[in-house]
Amino acid sequence: MSSTPATSYLPPVGHELLNQLVEAVRSGRGDALVVSGEAGIGKSALLRRSLDHVPNLRTLWVNGVEFEMEFAFAALEQLSRPVQDRIGELTVRHRAALEAAFGWQAEGGQADKFAAAAAFLELLSTVAGDEPVICVVDDAQWLDRASAQALAFAARRIGSDPVGIVFAVRDPQAVPEVKGLRQLVLTGLDDQSARQLLTSTLPVPLDERVRERILREARGNPLALLELPTRLGPSGLAGGFGLPTPTSPANRIEHLYRERLGRLSASARTLLLLAAAEPLGDVNLLWRAADHLGVAPDAAEQAEADGLIELGAHVRFRHPLVRSAVYRSATPPERRRAHGALAEATDSLAEPDRRAWHLAQAAARPDEHVAAGLLRSAERARQRGGAAAEAAFLEQAAMLTPDSAHRAGRMLQAARAKLDAGAFEAASGLIESADADALPEPLSVQASLLRAQAAFFQRGAAEAVDHLLHAAERDPARARLHLLDALQAGMVVSRTAPGTQRALAAARQAPPAPAAPSRADQLLDSLVSYLDGDLRTVPTLKRILADVTDPLWARRLSLAALLAVELWDFDLEQRLARHAETTARADGSLVILPVSLWMLAMGSALRGDLPAAVSSLSEADDIASITGVPVHWYAHLQVAALRGRRAEAEALITQVAAEAGQRDKGLLTSIAQYSRAVLANGIAEHRTALDAARLALRDGDLAMTALALPELVEAAVRSGEHAIARQGYERLSEHTEAAGTDWALGVRALMGALLSTEPEGLYREAVDRLAASGTRIGLARAHLNHGVWLRREGRRAAAREALRTAYEHFIEVGADGFAQRARLELAATGERARTPARSAVDALTPQELTIARLAATGATTREVADRLFLSPRTIDAHLRGVFRKLEITSRRQLRGALNTSPAEA
Repeated sequence: MSSTPATSYLPPVGHELLNQLVEAVRSGRGDALVVSGEAGIGKSALLRRSLDHVPNLRTLWVNGVEFEMEFAFAALEQLSRPVQDRIGELTVRHRAALEAAFGWQAEGGQADKFAAAAAFLELLSTVAGDEPVICVVDDAQWLDRASAQALAFAARRIGSDPVGIVFAVRDPQAVPEVKGLRQLVLTGLDDQSARQLLTSTLPVPLDERVRERILREARGNPLALLELPTRLGPSGLAGGFGLPTPTSPANRIEHLYRERLGRLSASARTLLLLAAAEPLGDVNLLWRAADHLGVAPDAAEQAEADGLIELGAHVRFRHPLVRSAVYRSATPPERRRAHGALAEATDSLAEPDRRAWHLAQAAARPDEHVAAGLLRSAERARQRGGAAAEAAFLEQAAMLTPDSAHRAGRMLQAARAKLDAGAFEAASGLIESADADALPEPLSVQASLLRAQAAFFQRGAAEAVDHLLHAAERDPARARLHLLDALQAGMVVSRTAPGTQRALAAARQAPPAPAAPSRADQLLDSLVSYLDGDLRTVPTLKRILADVTDPLWARRLSLAALLAVELWDFDLEQRLARHAETTARADGSLVILPVSLWMLAMGSALRGDLPAAVSSLSEADDIASITGVPVHWYAHLQVAALRGRRAEAEALITQVAAEAGQRDKGLLTSIAQYSRAVLANGIAEHRTALDAARLALRDGDLAMTALALPELVEAAVRSGEHAIARQGYERLSEHTEAAGTDWALGVRALMGALLSTEPEGLYREAVDRLAASGTRIGLARAHLNHGVWLRREGRRAAAREALRTAYEHFIEVGADGFAQRARLELAATGERARTPARSAVDALTPQELTIARLAATGATTREVADRLFLSPRTIDAHLRGVFRKLEITSRRQLRGALNTSPAEA
C-alpha cells in the first residue's frame, strides 16, 4: 500500500496564499498571514511544506508553549537567538531595549515595550538586508503577551521590507493582537481526501464499520486520521471494535498519545516529561536533569523510535499535543520530581527566573524560601515590562506563602499586576481568593481599590464608584483621595448616574481638608463647589490644572481633560495630553499612550487642525487594536462631524450612540449628540442641531458647556427659537467670563453677535479673539456668520470678503459641510467659489498623513521610524507615495503642502 503524507490533502488555497507570501517577501515586499484551524488540522505541516527549503530565504521558527506564557518576551527572545549576532548592529537605544527585554543585561534594566518592539523590527529589517526572512510563529495561542504585541506590531509594519510573519493559531480570538491581519482558515479534509489518507496509512485491511466510525470520529482532521487507527491495533481494525465517544480533536488526539506513552519504559517517560516541563529545547539542560534522575541512556532512542520527539540541536516534539499529553498524563509527584531536577540543572545566575519557577512547581507544600525567590523574579519581570509574568510569579509566591496575612497581601499584589496586564477576570479571582479570610484593614482597602479598577474596565463605573466609596469609609486617612477618584469614575460615565450622585453626596460630607491642604484636597473641594454651580472656583481649578507634570494627574487624566475643556482651555488640554504621551512613551505604557493620542486628536479637532487629528487617531487606533484598549470615540466623532460628510458621520454617531446606550455611558451619549449638532449646523439643518444640542446638554456633563452650548445658541437663533437662544447665551456668558480665555471670550462675542441688533463690533471681537486662540474652525465660523449678516444687510462686497475667507479656511482644514454652507452663501452674493484642491486629509491615507506631518517637522527617517514602530525602508516608501500624491519632490515642500507649522506636527 502506498504511503501518502497528510500534507498532500491540505487545501490548495493554503498553498496558494503561503506561496503568495513567499513570493512577496522574495521580491522585497513585506507580508503577514494568520493560519488558523483546530489542533491536528495540518497548520504545522502546511507551514513546513511551504516554507522549508525555499532557496534564498531565511526562516526563523518559534513555537508558543503553554508553560512559557507567563515569561515576558520569551518567544521574541527565541526568535532572535539565531540572529543575535546582528543585534550589535542596531542603534544603541534599540540594542539596549532588546537586552533589557530579554534579561541579558547583567545589571538589569527597565524594559521599554515600545522600544523593544521597534528594536525587533529593526533587527528583522537588518537581517533582511542580506536575505529575505520569514518568521513563523506556531501555536501562537500560547505566546506570552509581550511577544504577541511586539510581533503583531511588526506584522503591521513590514510593508516595504522583505520580511514575512506567519502566525499559526487554533483560534484567532485567542490572540487579539492579530485581529485585522489577513486570515487563512484551514478546515477538515473532504470525504474523498479523508478516505484516501486513511487508506494510504493503514497496513492491514480495514473492516468497513471501523472505517466509517474512524471517518466520523476524525471529521476530516488529518492528524486524527493518522493517529486514531493506532488506537485499535491490527485486530481491532479488522474485527470491527468500536471507538470511544467523540470528543474534541485536541482531547481525542492527546488521549491517543497518552496511550502510546503507556507502552514506553519508565526512563523514556521520565525523559519526555523533563522535555515537556522545560520548553527551552536545550538538549544539554535536558540531559543534566535526566542524569539527576538516573534516566537510562537508551531512553532517548526509545522515545525517538516511537516518533514522539526529536533530539537534535534542539528538543522538538512531534506535535504540541504530544507535549501536552506527556505533561498531563504524569502524576503530581512525577511532575514535582521533574521540575526539581530541572531546577537543579538550571544555572541560578544565567536563568534565575526559570530556576525559581521550577522550584515553585517542585514544592509540595508552602515554602517561604521558594516564595521569596519568586518575589525576586516578579521584580525582575516588572523591570522587563512583563506584567503577566510579574503576576504569575506573585501568584505562585502567594500560593507558597505559609503565613496567611503575607499570603493575602501577595495575592493582592498579583491582582494588581494582572490588572496592569489587562487580565481583569483573573485579577478579580485573585482578589476574591485574598478576601476568603477576613483581611486586616489596610488590605481590605487595597482590595476595594483593586475591585474598583477591575470593575471599571469590566462592568462600568457605577460598581467602581461603590468600591471607591467603600474604600473611603474604611480608610479615613485617605478618604478624600478615594472620593476624588470616585468622582472621576462617575464623571467619565455621566454626571447624573446614580453612582456619580452618591459620590458627589459623599464628597460634600467629606472630612475637612488639613490646615495645609494638598493639591488633591484643593481639587476635591473646588470640584465639588464647581459641580454645585459655584463659578468662583474656576481660577483655583485652572491653577491646579496648570502644572501638567503634577503626579496628581498621572491616574486622573480623564478628569483633567474634561476639566480643561469645561474651562475653555484647549491649550491646557493639549499640554496635558502631550505630557501624558511623552511619559507613556518613556514608560512603555500601552494603555496610556493611545489615550493620550486620542486626547491630542480631540484638541487638534477643536483647534481645527483635522490633519493632525486624523494623524493622532491613526496612531492611537493602531496601538489600541494590538493592546485591546477600548477605543475612545470622542475625537473620532468630532472629526467626522467637522468634516461634514453626512452619511459617514451619521453612521459613526449612530454606532457610538448605540454603544453608549448599551454601556449606560451618558457622557458618551452627550458627546455623540454634540457631534450631531456640529454636523447639522455645518450643513444648515439647524432644527436638527438644536434638538441634538439640547440632548447633549441635558445631564450637565463636564465639557458640554464649552462644546454643546455654542451649538445650541447658534441653532436656536437660526431656527427662530430666540428665547432658547437667549437662555443658552446667559449661561454661556457666565461660564466664558469665568474662564477668560480667548477661545471662551471669542465664542461669547460670536454668540452675542448672533443675538444682537448691532453686531458689527461683536463680530470683529469674535474674529480677533478666535484668531488669537488658534482655533481655525472657530475663526472660520466667525467669518461665516459675519458674512451672512453682512449679506443680509446688503453689504455685498464686505460679505464676499468674509465669506470667501471662511470658505478658504474650511477648505484648507477639510471641513466640507461648513465649506458647502459658505459656498452657497457666497453664491448668494453673486460670487462663484473656486473649485477646491484636494486636501491633505483626503489625498493621503492616515498613516501617510502621520508620516508626512512628522517629516515636515524636520524629523529624520530614523526618528520617524522609531516614533511609529516602522522600519526606515517603510518610511521612505511611504514618503515616495506622499510626494507623488501631493505633487512635490522634496521634504522641504511638505510643510507648505500640508499647511502646517513645525509646532503643529
